[in-house]
Amino acid sequence: MKNGDRRPLASRDTSWARTISQRLARTSITPNQVSQLSMVLATIAGLALWISHGAEGIGRVLLLVVAVLGMQGRLLCNLFDGMIAIESGKASPTGALWNEVPDRVSDAVILVGAGLAIGSPALGWAAAAMAILTAYARAFADSLGHRGDFGGPMAKPQRMAVLTAACIIAVFAPMWDWRDEPLWLALWVVILGGALTALLRGRRLHRHLRQQVARGSDENKDTA
Repeated sequence: MKNGDRRPLASRDTSWARTISQRLARTSITPNQVSQLSMVLATIAGLALWISHGAEGIGRVLLLVVAVLGMQGRLLCNLFDGMIAIESGKASPTGALWNEVPDRVSDAVILVGAGLAIGSPALGWAAAAMAILTAYARAFADSLGHRGDFGGPMAKPQRMAVLTAACIIAVFAPMWDWRDEPLWLALWVVILGGALTALLRGRRLHRHLRQQVARGSDENKDTA
């Protein structure tokens, strides 16, 4: 993986991230293992959300907190697997596989878990489908030479930010006589934002392909 193909993250350039990645690089931990851990943490988050559907009081609060920790832990794994692979020279031939598949699994289990948390699995599956669609739009663009289009407004970091915020608000929701409203709204934001993200990525790919054709025509004229 080249640096230009990586998601631009401000946290990657922070001293704490570099320190942790350097320490991890000195251990026997591999980037692929970190990617696998991201799926485990995402699954914990998804299960916590699912179980929270029938929970009340402090039990529900604790489950929502576990979900938040799982989602943020998943993002940290996504940060460190690439840093260990690139900056520390531990990249492997299967790195591209483990860089993509865990993200798709993680998105699905978290978003479906959020749907189950509010008794609306269809809404969760719809959000998961949109998350996968945005990733497909980027991967398809990569295959056609338009590499590294991680643009939003609802890319992976934004999806997790919306779900994290919804879980935190849901902890305090009973104060306003709410319960499922924050997660319900978050899923709709992910669905609509995901559709817009896929559309915008598709438009950028379309523009890129047209520019390629135009450049090819200009080059043919120059050599004629």
